[in-house]
Amino acid sequence: MCGRYAASRNPDDLVVEFEAVRADGQEPLPADYNVAPTKDVYVVRHKKERDAEGAPTGGGHRELRAVRWGLVPSWAKDASVGNRLLNARVESLTEKPAFRKAAASRRCLVPADGWYEWAKRLDSPTKQPYFLTPRDGSVLAFAGLWEVWGRGQDRLYTCTVITTPAVGELTEIHERMPLVLPPDRWSAWLDPARDDVGELVEPTPLELVEALELRPVSTAVNSVANNGRELVARAESVSPPAEQPALF
Repeated sequence: MCGRYAASRNPDDLVVEFEAVRADGQEPLPADYNVAPTKDVYVVRHKKERDAEGAPTGGGHRELRAVRWGLVPSWAKDASVGNRLLNARVESLTEKPAFRKAAASRRCLVPADGWYEWAKRLDSPTKQPYFLTPRDGSVLAFAGLWEVWGRGQDRLYTCTVITTPAVGELTEIHERMPLVLPPDRWSAWLDPARDDVGELVEPTPLELVEALELRPVSTAVNSVANNGRELVARAESVSPPAEQPALF
């Protein structure tokens, strides 16, 4: 799953990295080393372009927009439903009503430095947090979905992160992981004309996973009240994780 991650890049860097345009009228989000559900996060989405009268022109561009983490479907009676929809399992993406329509045409990328997972320890009942991040410091792009709820000035933009079975060494930490997309899959994922969702959700390439560092970090990250660069610093003298149960 993906229940906590870090996102420290500023929007000016993200628009260059993702070849996007910043959404109008939004204040920059601060660097966040302990992103938790219901917080505002950045996504990159395809935005349809409109003429002066508001009619679609047929064109579009990538937009960097701040949204709330926790998907609220357009038909939801209450926005609080988003508190339970922070992740969308890839196995049921096209079946669940909460995700089906968004999976067809409202897909997005969720930029991240890396994400946290908690694993059982051999020497303690306390779980050890790990930060999973590219060794070369490059940005990650989680596959996500976005939605808009409400009307007019009260519209609420939200997102969810898609999860998939873990692969490679990541299975030592947790049985699931965010679906991480390499740059050569970004365009297809964002294209609203592509409706072949099954092909778009192919597993994260093993070489991308092998380029990740499984970094043990301080248990300070356990509290969402804590934030700061120190949360992603390596913690020393950590025992190996206990063996994960076999996957079937």
